[in-house]
Amino acid sequence: MKVKDIMTTNVTYVEPNASIVDTAKLMQQHNVGSIPVCDKGSVVGIVTDRDIVVRNIAVGKNPQQTPVREIMTTGITSVSPDMEMSQVTKMMADSQIRRVPVVDHNNLVGIVALGDVATDAKYDTEVADTLTEISRPSKPQ
Repeated sequence: MKVKDIMTTNVTYVEPNASIVDTAKLMQQHNVGSIPVCDKGSVVGIVTDRDIVVRNIAVGKNPQQTPVREIMTTGITSVSPDMEMSQVTKMMADSQIRRVPVVDHNNLVGIVALGDVATDAKYDTEVADTLTEISRPSKPQ
């Protein structure tokens, strides 16, 4: 199975200058825990609900005045729509990530999440193995 067969399309994204409050409202509206950050269609980062809490709220920054570029995760891994899902789940496990932006010709075209894979019964064992690796405790920084 290829990424394009399982990915979520029409993904909401924000620009790097979007406020954290506006980004959080989008997360609430779409019932998601992460949103890609795009600059002119190209993915430059991703912001998660955890990023908002740990990198903004917990350190006392004002979420109404802080742009997501200050708290987003950069250097993210992305995949192409034509990649095999077996490659993607291995990469997700190795990198301990639950969501991966799907990029085609440098533009965001979708996102694939562990939950997307979990909905396909033939991936039950692979999902369990991937989740085990993703959930492995990392060492504190």
